[in-house]
Amino acid sequence: MAAKTRPVVVMSRYDEDPPRVLVLYVPLTSEDRDSEYEVAMPKLPFLRLAGVANVQGIGSVPVKRWERRLGVLPSEVMDRIKKALRFALDLE
Repeated sequence: MAAKTRPVVVMSRYDEDPPRVLVLYVPLTSEDRDSEYEVAMPKLPFLRLAGVANVQGIGSVPVKRWERRLGVLPSEVMDRIKKALRFALDLE
């Protein structure tokens, strides 16, 4: 099964000696369903399209699977993604 490469937002905290070499991420998508589980992304120079961060799609992947770093999100966007994750995981 072939899959396309998808941009994601890395959500893991930095840990120089993690027990597993995994990174938590939230996928980006251009399909906006206008829900509280999505965070609107501004059009950024390193993204082909504007879209949303889909916090319902949170996942983990081994570090060795990463291809490259595309850029850095503005802090206000990261804050909105963290807020949406707290909502999705019922941590509020």
